[in-house]
Amino acid sequence: MPPSVTDVLQDTAPAVATQIGSTIGNSSGSTTTRIPVREEVRMGRDANYGGINWITAGFIGAFHLGAVAALFYFSWSRLAVAAVLWILAINFGIGVGYHRLLTHRGFQTPKWVEYFLTFCATLSLEGGPIFWVAVHRVHHQHSDHTGDPHTPKEGPWWAHIGWMVLGKSMHAKTSALARYVPDLARDRFHLWMSKFHWLSLVACGVVLFGLGAWIDHGLMGGLKMVLWGVFLRVTLGLHATWLVNSATHLWGSRRFETRDDSRNSFWVAMITGGEGWHNNHHAHPVSARHGLRWYEFDPNFYIIWMLSKLGLSKKIQVARYDKANPKPAGV
Repeated sequence: MPPSVTDVLQDTAPAVATQIGSTIGNSSGSTTTRIPVREEVRMGRDANYGGINWITAGFIGAFHLGAVAALFYFSWSRLAVAAVLWILAINFGIGVGYHRLLTHRGFQTPKWVEYFLTFCATLSLEGGPIFWVAVHRVHHQHSDHTGDPHTPKEGPWWAHIGWMVLGKSMHAKTSALARYVPDLARDRFHLWMSKFHWLSLVACGVVLFGLGAWIDHGLMGGLKMVLWGVFLRVTLGLHATWLVNSATHLWGSRRFETRDDSRNSFWVAMITGGEGWHNNHHAHPVSARHGLRWYEFDPNFYIIWMLSKLGLSKKIQVARYDKANPKPAGV
């Protein structure tokens, strides 16, 4: 059975940064240099508020402007391209890849499939695997308590987008975040993708520009395709994912009495492929299936099920709701 998030976090719990002394010899004698072994990563509003993060805010603002511009250039072909990329980025990439596979290890799959899902996730502009997975594991460790990166208890705005545009950027802190993701930090592909996660979206934009220019016979056609396939699609995808951080900790039903404020939200589940069954997920975090009843639509799990039928996923962890004993995992 794959390790639970709790197991991973306990094995890699952050410690206060320490220093060691190393002696470096030279012609004039020896010099002692203090070398930091670990950089402590603190999350949550009190620890991470740093004013406006202009780089992140600038990119998010630009994508929102591009998304608005895209609305003036609708076509069925652009909508179809955006829909396909949405499924690859948000469902295959974020929901199945980053979340249910890399963060919680709810199932096993060949490495090439894991790498493909990771590539798909980077098309969402939500950062590389080490950043995304580390932040989400910390969220489960401190959910709705001090240290949670994006709890609505520190404000709905903070939980939804403020932690990104007002918090200190952690995207480049690969070595510091590695303690939360030792399984990923040992993998060269995930290290590389964490550093160059933006390249896949740039390449996607180039391909879409060429496709749009070919379909519409001109450069403006290419630009319009990029507006739909990159700017509008990414912006809506970001908000869909952020709603899991904000809305599903504010509104909805609670089947399980978890130690946080997680809730099941039908409408968030519909736009995220099942991620909105958040109370179910917090009660059973390792479960690859979030919709525990037949009427809880969970497309991301159906993708995992489909992979199993193709022989590409195995050891799928599935929680089963027992009405007579409705306790969360670990309680």
